[in-house]
Amino acid sequence: MAGARSGDKGGDANVGVWVETDPAWQWLLHTLTVDAFQALLPETARHTVDRHVLPHLRALNFTVTGILGDGVASGHRFDPQAKALGEWLRARHLDIPVALLPAPEATS
Repeated sequence: MAGARSGDKGGDANVGVWVETDPAWQWLLHTLTVDAFQALLPETARHTVDRHVLPHLRALNFTVTGILGDGVASGHRFDPQAKALGEWLRARHLDIPVALLPAPEATS
């Protein structure tokens, strides 16, 4: 449904999320708010999260300020570079409109 990529900049994490179609983009834009992001990733709730809208790419970028402490060299998180944060987000559950789901393949 959506792709994601994440990483670090010092003590901050960036999570990019994108979709391929205009209908999916409208759903993502209106569904994945900062509040929804923080509900899906509760470990981000005590941090400032900024959402950046990139409409021509059908993408959102979230910056999570301070989640990595002083950065990778001093971090004690399981994921000190935030490389898995995007996949952790993709593993969470959201209601998706049926119209956005791929059609089932016909069986013989």
